[in-house]
Amino acid sequence: MKFVDITNDIAFRKIFGNNSKKKSLISFLNAVIDLPQNEQIIDVEITNPYQLGKLSGGKSTIVDVKAKDEKGNTFIVEMQVAELDYFNKRILYYTSQSYVLQINKGVEYNKLKPVYFIGILEFEIAQNKNYFSRHKVLDVETKEQIIQDIEFNFIEIPKFNKTIDQLETSIDQWTYFIKNAENLTLIPESVKDEGLKEAYTEADKQNWTKQELEDYERASIKERDEIGRLDFAVKKAEKKGKVEGKMEVAKSLKQNGVSLEIIITATGLTKNEIENL
Repeated sequence: MKFVDITNDIAFRKIFGNNSKKKSLISFLNAVIDLPQNEQIIDVEITNPYQLGKLSGGKSTIVDVKAKDEKGNTFIVEMQVAELDYFNKRILYYTSQSYVLQINKGVEYNKLKPVYFIGILEFEIAQNKNYFSRHKVLDVETKEQIIQDIEFNFIEIPKFNKTIDQLETSIDQWTYFIKNAENLTLIPESVKDEGLKEAYTEADKQNWTKQELEDYERASIKERDEIGRLDFAVKKAEKKGKVEGKMEVAKSLKQNGVSLEIIITATGLTKNEIENL
């Protein structure tokens, strides 16, 4: 067996957004969302299903799958491979929008159903040392939860370092799959959950069509290019900041009568750059 990279645009949607293979998504949602045993998700309808032809030109830094269960609850599962500006505000806006758009103006508020956001992130955002965190609206003193309809769940992949022998929960098993599948050659013997087994099977390249594999490779290249552009922008900004900082130091030294030679040695700026200050 040779498994794909689950964080790839095409792979992620094929596994989690496939209406004909819903066991995987149902299993994953039940692993993440803390629902009582008698309220576990039984069925889902994927509202933006996997369609290969429509995915080839999509963005690869943000990939999402949306679904509703049999009770009308909404789930947004989002894969992010790079941290973007205002990440917290964007997901709050995005999730709130999904909540608001459930009803029209004047419709009874009791028809509003909960919205759950699940972010699978290839970067760290929280101070929590655990790789999985759940965020709700709570009374900061009593922890009472009056506002219950919106919940945010984050899986921070870089924080997950468990080995196959250390997996204890369903979410451990799923996170191990997401992070390590492309480096495995067999489905781990410890996998008993049918939905997770289905995910491993769907991730096996032997079960992919030629077109799917071509689009998978194209998405991988696009993802690397996009991350490269982001890294370049960050480094460019850092370099600009360092140069501006050196300019300020040189300007201060010059105003205090320090010789040109010493300023050049201290800042690394050229003679012309210092003289033009």
